Amino acid sequence: MLLSFSIENWMSFRDRVTFSMVASRERQHGLRVPKLGKYQTKVLPIAAIYGGNASGKTNFFQALNFAKQLVITITQPGHSIRVKPFKLDAQSTDRPSSFTFELLIDECIYELHFAVTREAVLEEKLTKITSTKEDVLYNRRDGQPHFNDKLAKDDALKFAFRGTRDNQLFLTNSVSQKLDHFLPIYNWFKDTLRLIAANSMIGDFGHLFDKSRNLYAKMKKLLPQLDTGISRLAAEAISFKKIFDNDGISEQGKARITEDIQGTLAEGESCRYYNRSRQPFIVTRKKGELIASKLVTYHHSHVDNKDIPFHMQQESDGTRRLIDLLPTFLTLCTQDTPSVLVIDEIDRSLHTLLTRTLLESYLDDCSPTTRTQLLLTTHDVLLMDQQLLRRDEMWVAERDSEGASKLLSFSEYKDARYDKDIRKSYLQGRLGGIPEFYCETF
Repeated sequence: MLLSFSIENWMSFRDRVTFSMVASRERQHGLRVPKLGKYQTKVLPIAAIYGGNASGKTNFFQALNFAKQLVITITQPGHSIRVKPFKLDAQSTDRPSSFTFELLIDECIYELHFAVTREAVLEEKLTKITSTKEDVLYNRRDGQPHFNDKLAKDDALKFAFRGTRDNQLFLTNSVSQKLDHFLPIYNWFKDTLRLIAANSMIGDFGHLFDKSRNLYAKMKKLLPQLDTGISRLAAEAISFKKIFDNDGISEQGKARITEDIQGTLAEGESCRYYNRSRQPFIVTRKKGELIASKLVTYHHSHVDNKDIPFHMQQESDGTRRLIDLLPTFLTLCTQDTPSVLVIDEIDRSLHTLLTRTLLESYLDDCSPTTRTQLLLTTHDVLLMDQQLLRRDEMWVAERDSEGASKLLSFSEYKDARYDKDIRKSYLQGRLGGIPEFYCETF
């Protein structure tokens, strides 16, 4: 679980901003809030960030994505780190961008902090927090790791640190050297933290038809109930070369692409592939040949009393967005393993009642033992409802006169009482985070 996340000097976030998932003294919806008895702490299962356009909501999402990629991906020699410092202050250009995560992993709390420039990792610190003390496992500064007393005796860790380049995290390099000391933190970023962008497309749909996960049966049941007109889904197998029929690619070009993919796939392996029309396919190598599968929806014809196939391009943007989100929500609601799902612009192309239904379904499954979380950004003020969310689960992103963003929880506002129409106060501008228009007419 994510307990808190701090960023500084990243895109529109100039000053240090902290986003916390630790519950306040708010009592509303208390039965669904996870409890960490060992730490005498409650952690929120959901958080929604509201705000006007260009207020910093997507920058927050991109900060999480940058940190994830930096942790799980080895920066190649000579490559720069893709930091994006605050651009509206010349002094910020040369300042490092810093990131701090406080995480719950296997019922233990860890704090990972790092500060980076385009050229190097300047700071990196990992701390294990117990109910009685904080143990700094390592603190990378002045070109040295500064291990705690136990790790300082491990020659393999020292060797791994000497092989860590300036432009990569020691955490990442130690895992790549097959050292397991910090593997749980690495796996949190790799497997637990999952991000869905606003412009995400239907990608690896192969898991829908994995019988062991039972997602297909749930999708088949839910899609008709959500007023999509879809009666069922199917994966249609076609020859790999046929996926280029409408792309204007020569036979020579098809052969070259086929050869490239065959060279990367072992027998029985699959990968995701998009043609030039941005249509998604799952490509599998079987007996040396490439077989492509595409996702097809079926709508029932009451005139002919049979199901009619539709290509995904024939479905509305909202339906495709729903098919993209629904398997993730189903997995989030039913899985036993911890997961932190972050969705940018969850309401994109979705009706507000449909979005609310997805959130209610997730929250109905939350309890004091829950170890999953959902973070989202949205413009949909109809979701700003204390019957749905607690005040400490609602945040607002606001851009000041100098172009810098900040994040504030509604629980910090005296005006946001539990018995008040918080949506009305927000739209009246009393809580910030709304667009300010300076032109009289358009």
